Amino acid sequence: MPSARRVPARATPAWLARLVVVTALVGVGAGVGGGLVYLGLHTIQHLAFGYSEGTFLEGLLDAPPASRVIALALAGVIGGVGWYFLRRWGRRSPARTIVSVESAVGGRRMPGVVTLLNAALQVIIVGLGASIGREVAPREVAAWWASWLSDRAGVSARERRILVACGAGAGLAAVYNVPFGGAVFAIEILLAEISFATVLPALATSAIAALVARVVVPANPLYVVEKLPLQPQLVVWAVLAGPIIGFAAVGFVRLTRLAQNHRPKSWGILIVMPVVFTAVGVVALWLPAILGNGRSLGQLALTATLPVVVILLTTVVKTAATVGTIGAGAAGGTLTPSFAIGAGLGLTLGGIWELAWPGEPIAAFALLGAAAFLAVTMRAPLTALLLVMEFTNQGPDMLAPLMLCIAGAVAVGYVLERGRVTGVA
Repeated sequence: MPSARRVPARATPAWLARLVVVTALVGVGAGVGGGLVYLGLHTIQHLAFGYSEGTFLEGLLDAPPASRVIALALAGVIGGVGWYFLRRWGRRSPARTIVSVESAVGGRRMPGVVTLLNAALQVIIVGLGASIGREVAPREVAAWWASWLSDRAGVSARERRILVACGAGAGLAAVYNVPFGGAVFAIEILLAEISFATVLPALATSAIAALVARVVVPANPLYVVEKLPLQPQLVVWAVLAGPIIGFAAVGFVRLTRLAQNHRPKSWGILIVMPVVFTAVGVVALWLPAILGNGRSLGQLALTATLPVVVILLTTVVKTAATVGTIGAGAAGGTLTPSFAIGAGLGLTLGGIWELAWPGEPIAAFALLGAAAFLAVTMRAPLTALLLVMEFTNQGPDMLAPLMLCIAGAVAVGYVLERGRVTGVA
């Protein structure tokens, strides 16, 4: 006779119905939060640079060049003052400390006011042109909502952990319209567990969030890229370039980690952030694509609308600007900056490859470079693969070279990071 322990005591129709309702509400809240982040970001961009339609880069180019410096200086002041008081407030009381999504998944409670203010500051500075990703804000808002809702619903600690992770993934899915990528982000990165208990709510919340956010978030892919054909030279290039891109990605990860560890701890942010941001604005007078979360550079690399040398220069400066922004004390992500830097690096390596074996559309090299670089920086090959496919709306022809390039990059990243931990590197 089977033991009664095989059937959870909570597995009743009422419990199941409540869990379904909570899961759906997590998805709806993540969709609303993602939509609000999208609207806020684009409203600030349009107001700061005086354009009403077109892309962020087009708005920058049409606006007076001095607006880039003014907007970045303003972002530095707002961010510096905002995070100074927010972090100082948190130091006075642990209950008001900024809590990351990863910590929330681990069980810590996210204070509502602090979380929302932290997200708002991220949206403001990215909207004004700061060189950092926007994806952390919707993830934090959605994770906070899932945490608050879980506490009110009285779910178990394990259920709460799963819902918070799924909420964060759903926030990502909402703001970028990537339902599959958001679900896999929650499963692969935050939960590191594949089971019915994690997959079903991850898929449901991300799908609901993406559908809700679609009221304001465009349904078209984030990047406009032609459908790329599979050719032999691309497969060979993927195998050879993957390790190189992985090495570069590890360097970027270490630079951002170093910047994070040495950011101003107290009143220094009031000086450092405005100075660094203004300096980035000055450089943007010549290289406007370094501003924002990286979408501009990513699109330029994927379409190769500028000479390869200019793309490479912009990629190097974008890397420095992103690291500097993190080092100045800003909160934010590196998802789209990593995509952009990887695309620029891939385009550069592809341009060299074309001299020896021409024939492949150069956008394919940028695409593979973006995926491989992102896989290493996120430590999530599956998430990176799916995000890139959804970002660019590519078909199955690109799967094989993408997987080969990602595998080579992640293998190198694993070896280098493992060597660093053991003291070899």
